[in-house]
Amino acid sequence: MKELTLRQIEVIRAVMITGTIQGAAELLGVSAPGISRLLKHTESGLGLRLFERKAGVFVPAHEARAIFAMLNQVHRQIENLNSAVTALRKGEEVTLAFASAPSIAQFIAARAIRAIRQRFPDLMIDLNILKIEETLDYLLLEQGEVVFMSSALDNPAVENLPLVTGRIVAIVPEGHPLAAQRDVSVHELVGYPFIGMDPSDPYGAILARAFSDQGLVPRHTMRGRFAQTMVSLVRHGLGVAVIDEFSVAEVYMPGLVRLPLRESASITAYAVLKKGRQITSFAEFAIDRFRRELTAATARQNWDADRLLQGKN
Repeated sequence: MKELTLRQIEVIRAVMITGTIQGAAELLGVSAPGISRLLKHTESGLGLRLFERKAGVFVPAHEARAIFAMLNQVHRQIENLNSAVTALRKGEEVTLAFASAPSIAQFIAARAIRAIRQRFPDLMIDLNILKIEETLDYLLLEQGEVVFMSSALDNPAVENLPLVTGRIVAIVPEGHPLAAQRDVSVHELVGYPFIGMDPSDPYGAILARAFSDQGLVPRHTMRGRFAQTMVSLVRHGLGVAVIDEFSVAEVYMPGLVRLPLRESASITAYAVLKKGRQITSFAEFAIDRFRRELTAATARQNWDADRLLQGKN
């Protein structure tokens, strides 16, 4: 044997610190005979005497003092390396930058970030809320690693990773004539003041598809730029709307009733990445958590909670 292994270095240092085979064994949490055998094997392999036994205590041999000085340096470096690894596992001095569309940021982002924080308690998280037209620059200029969107981004420089497909649902104010129903048709919704979004907007086009598939064109009495705006307008009794279920994923939303559409209408959430960019393990974990939270949101039966809130069956 010409080279020391990390295990041998660990054992030699333990014997040096404690002065006994038994002490080294207790320090390392192993058996004393195992320490004794490894020490003898190490000395034999190196062709050197590392310790002298004086009054029952192991002390470094005179000829091996230079080796022990270097062993201490190596051990300190190993400790520094382990500290660096531990810090990285916790996310110390690391920033995870990502962005989200407003509809996903409303409730899903906070839940995902809570899980990310539990896994990496010291990770710095930089969350941006972006409109779809801001997404491309954000990714290509590498201001962040991933953007969570409610529609795909049509550009060859990015990759759209589908996460979860959810439902388009109707929202009406509490006390509205439609609020007592189990579900609602888009044919019924067009009979009331309707709050929508510009159908030329990708997200707005997804919402409008629920009507266009039925040959309907809803007349907007007002429009909102973001999902949160539409929710607020409906909650204040200014009309009815359709929206993605991720935007209304809280169990209790006072003033608002969510209703399933009788017609089939869906929306897919995406993780949008710069094509060819190698993302960090932190970003990979974030994508997984967003997928989990989005999936959980689609599985929740919020309709019954709404009925209970209003005292209805």
